[in-house]
Amino acid sequence: MTPCSICEVGVPGGRSARRRCIHGTGQDHTNAAAKRGSGSSESPGPQVGGATRSTQAVAPTRQGPQQVYAQYKSTLEEGTKSKNALAIEGTFDFGYVDPSSALPRYNAIIRTRDRNSTSRLLEINLASCQGHLRRSSIFSIEISGTRRTILPNQPITVTLLLRHSYGGRYEDRADFVFEDVHVGRRFMMSQTLRVIIANRVEHDVYRPLVPYVARPRIDRREMDEIVPGEKPPAIMAITYVGRLPHADIPAELHKALARFRSTSEAVGQIKKTFLPSLFNSRTYAPRFKCLLWVEEYQMEQDLERYDIPNAKLARHNNYYYLPVPGLAEKRPSLLVGDRIFAQEHGTRDGRWFEGHVHFVRKEEVGLRFHGSFARYPESTTFHIRFRLNRIPLRREHQALDSSFNEERVLFPEKEDLSLVNHPPTESSIKLYNHLLADNRPQLQAVISILSQRPGSPTFVVFGPPGTGKTVTIVESILQVVDANRTARVFACAPSNSAADLLASRLAAHLSIDELFRFYAPSRFKDQTPDKLRSYVCTLPDGHFSVPPMARMRRFRVVVSTCVSASFASGIGLPRGHFSHLFVDEAGQATEPEAFISIKTMADARTNVILSGDPKQLGPVLRSTAAQKLGLEISYLERLMNRDAYNLKTGFGTFVVKLVKNFRSHNSILQFPNERFYGSELQQCGDPSFIDKYLRSPLLPAPKFPIIFHAISGKDDREASSPSFFNIDEILQVKAYVQKLKNDRNFRTVDADIGVIAPYHAQCLKLKTALRSLAEGVKVGSVEEFQGQERSVIIISTVRSSKEFVEYDLRHTLGFVANPRRFNVAITRAKALLIVVGDPQVLCLDPLWRSFLNYVHKNGGWTGPDITWDPSVPVDEAGGYDKAIRESAKLDMNEFTKRMESLTMAEVDEELDANVDRPWRDVE
Repeated sequence: MTPCSICEVGVPGGRSARRRCIHGTGQDHTNAAAKRGSGSSESPGPQVGGATRSTQAVAPTRQGPQQVYAQYKSTLEEGTKSKNALAIEGTFDFGYVDPSSALPRYNAIIRTRDRNSTSRLLEINLASCQGHLRRSSIFSIEISGTRRTILPNQPITVTLLLRHSYGGRYEDRADFVFEDVHVGRRFMMSQTLRVIIANRVEHDVYRPLVPYVARPRIDRREMDEIVPGEKPPAIMAITYVGRLPHADIPAELHKALARFRSTSEAVGQIKKTFLPSLFNSRTYAPRFKCLLWVEEYQMEQDLERYDIPNAKLARHNNYYYLPVPGLAEKRPSLLVGDRIFAQEHGTRDGRWFEGHVHFVRKEEVGLRFHGSFARYPESTTFHIRFRLNRIPLRREHQALDSSFNEERVLFPEKEDLSLVNHPPTESSIKLYNHLLADNRPQLQAVISILSQRPGSPTFVVFGPPGTGKTVTIVESILQVVDANRTARVFACAPSNSAADLLASRLAAHLSIDELFRFYAPSRFKDQTPDKLRSYVCTLPDGHFSVPPMARMRRFRVVVSTCVSASFASGIGLPRGHFSHLFVDEAGQATEPEAFISIKTMADARTNVILSGDPKQLGPVLRSTAAQKLGLEISYLERLMNRDAYNLKTGFGTFVVKLVKNFRSHNSILQFPNERFYGSELQQCGDPSFIDKYLRSPLLPAPKFPIIFHAISGKDDREASSPSFFNIDEILQVKAYVQKLKNDRNFRTVDADIGVIAPYHAQCLKLKTALRSLAEGVKVGSVEEFQGQERSVIIISTVRSSKEFVEYDLRHTLGFVANPRRFNVAITRAKALLIVVGDPQVLCLDPLWRSFLNYVHKNGGWTGPDITWDPSVPVDEAGGYDKAIRESAKLDMNEFTKRMESLTMAEVDEELDANVDRPWRDVE
């Protein structure tokens, strides 16, 4: 019996852990603890060094996290000390073990230092095999011989071994339980076991160069006086008939945004004070203008991260060259015409020089300042401040201020069905792409778009991954201009890459007099695909522009990005000039961005067609408050949530869903198909591509082209960037790329492989790791891969440290625990999908747990084995992180690991998240 220090009654001791736990959580014990002012979790436990294990391990709930963690550390340290004159001598930290070498064996000696002391070793237990959170361990311990009594000059030898050589970091605790032979008293001593399975030389290459220190916010002083710089010629490349509104953030809203201390407070107060209570055609513009201002405020705050406190400028002729760290990764994203401000270091008079960006190179920009700036010698250092380019936002405000408020476009209803014609017969269409003839959903989409009356409700082409939505849109555009010689089409996409894809495919069928690809003057000619060079307009100095108005009116199809679409009204094209407005990849644009072309160019007869996938990534936003208030919901997604766009009742009239997937092997497609698309997608890919890696030696299951490689690594950060990287996963990804390139039977070139990681720091480290091995492999975020595909996709999930489990899932998994990012990431692969990650962290998220169960069930698991029962149905409500925390309270080892997070200072949620959120490449 062990006395309970709270109830002062005996509780079964020894190994009856379950009965002790029952007592410690019972009502009598809880009431007694409350009366004494102690935490109810304080419960009896086995003796550890003269004190009950739990009274030292579990702190009263009233104590702060640092005191709680200090008590746990004290308990663990106490367990390693010598007791009863015994000493455990040996190596318990294996250090680095190269996975290609033989697994080491280490001996430890247990000896007594007291001639009069006699102790017996009863057992050695690994903490991982005890308690409520049991799991397999890489370590094992063997006791030499049969003797268990430690006598003077007769020590006992134990051998420490490793069970496998899968890469990663491993830790466990060995509890040595002894008995004093003379007094019959039991006691315990502990040793922490550690090992890193990796090549140390390779591992050290990627370790943090500088310890992580949270970056303090810099107090931005007002710029009292600004000396204007010299604008680049590109700004004057197009003559606009009107001026953009300034649309500055209202003073009261700006003050409120600066005052809010948390996202939840901001969301609540903005809803209450600044947003209209109703969402309809009358309040449409005020609502979105407010959300744009909230987003703009955060964008400006985030730009502070890139300020350079001690910069030097190199001068050549009239240009000043400024190196900008991170420019190649568009952190920050700079374009010709942007403004950068410089102030001599140490000056505090509020006088700043405005520098205009005249050109952008890989790692530097060329600036022009006022002539008086030349007085500074080249050795002068400057404080550099970046200023947000508000032109895209001003264009969105201008569009929102327009009078176009058609209900059939803003808020379509089922009643608008009367506006739709009866579809023509299929035989009346002569297809440009004959493959559509065998694809009913694609053909139906083309027929429906072609048969719309002028002024029909917005039509949606819902295109899940790899189903050919862009092919469908291109065919629809060509059919529209063929069917009606007066038809004019304005086609937009959120990014230049997506707009280039549209224009390139249209260029195969349209002449230079029929198709015009508009580029913003801030872009350069070498950024244009070769096949589009004759479809653009450039000035003699090389800047992009627009042709004369008479020629502009004759183009049958005009293609631009969504933001640049304001050029059409800006140069004087009349509202209603275009009969059809197409927005491809509409799910990636904010609603105000998608509406630039609609609200500036549409009239009562203009038809609007959207294509995209609301199940994939939405627009990239920097303000969490703006996201929660609805700016992250695209126009496409909002329509898909309306009754009129029900896929069963609205099919063919309001919406068409494409269901034939031409990209992926069915094993790769099956899981997202079931989770996101109602199992409607059909595998239609070319077997010569999608079956390429079947029976590859890389595959744990020869006919299942998915690998989940379990690895326990460590989250690292360095310098002032809160972005995470994981060295162990970097090495594992590199190893997979090496194996793919070395396998002559499954030939793989760099362009076949894509590597996706959710954190910018991980992407940078991966690029460095692959530079000498496979420089042509694209490495990037999920956002950078949307709309793309590769034969092989390798995903590094990064997050691994268990100490973050005490935070909620958003902190624990960050961007990884996002269903849309998950969907995009795993649907980029055509023939082979490899996921490298820590299952103990990923399994906290229900979606990831379901995916891991799917891979394990089909034999695609490699690395340390799964530690939960994959046959048990996943609770979609989640709560796995909470369950682990609750269970950990009954297991000192697990709880101790997780308590470390409570000693960490609170982080700035917005700042922490946004370091990895890419800047949108808008013009």
